[in-house]
Amino acid sequence: MKPRIAIPAPNSDAEYSTRALPDYLNSLVAAGAEPVLLSLDLTPEEAAQRIKECDGILLPGSPADVDPQKYGAHRHAKTAAADPARDNLDELLLQDAHAMRKPLLGICYGTQSLNVWRGGSLVQHIESPVGHQRPDDKPRGFVIEHEAVVESDSGLAGLTGEGEITVNSSHHQSISRVGDGLRIVARSPKDGIIEAVEGTASGHWVLGVQWHPERNSTTNEISRRIFEKLVKEAVAFHKKLGAHAPDFENVNRENMNRENITRESAPRVGAEKER
Repeated sequence: MKPRIAIPAPNSDAEYSTRALPDYLNSLVAAGAEPVLLSLDLTPEEAAQRIKECDGILLPGSPADVDPQKYGAHRHAKTAAADPARDNLDELLLQDAHAMRKPLLGICYGTQSLNVWRGGSLVQHIESPVGHQRPDDKPRGFVIEHEAVVESDSGLAGLTGEGEITVNSSHHQSISRVGDGLRIVARSPKDGIIEAVEGTASGHWVLGVQWHPERNSTTNEISRRIFEKLVKEAVAFHKKLGAHAPDFENVNRENMNRENITRESAPRVGAEKER
């Protein structure tokens, strides 16, 4: 059985989510997973039941910004509006991932959401000569790239190799104070912007990347490996849970709503690229 990966709709703006989702879902399918798409209008009880039936979690990007009140800061003039529905669902997903020790991958906004939930803070608007966000005068789909240096003793280095890698970039915020249970594993070398964090708890795989591996997972080996690692960890979680509770498949999954499975909800199509 393929591992099920829970993924929330990226944003309350349906047009944005429809445009952005296929890259995430197609990347998960290609890596061997069965994505479970969670609508932002689910009740907490409905969301909790769907999440319980999953083996791993992916927190995608979003055009929203995390409410700075959550980390005790005043709003910057360039901080985008928050998306409370996405925030609420992320909180449920993060609680489940940490309580059950499910593998967790955060991408861009998802990494920032993870960090704030763990008690960290954010740079609300990056001021740097390094381009981290698509300029306003460039069309959607314009690719920004820069270098990131990966820590040699990190789990991420096992996927990327040591030293510098090239990452795409589409964000105006980043991690400032690192949250509890997380460590910095990659930075932009020219300005020190944090590009990746990973969990420090033994036996619990948590990775947050500031770039967008879903956008080039079909052509970039490092991006493909990141999704394959999430799926590999989800398989291991599934087997471990099954060993301790042999009947969990029937108890927890017999009522799975098949409409949320990728093959029905997200055909393999191209997605227009955006932050």
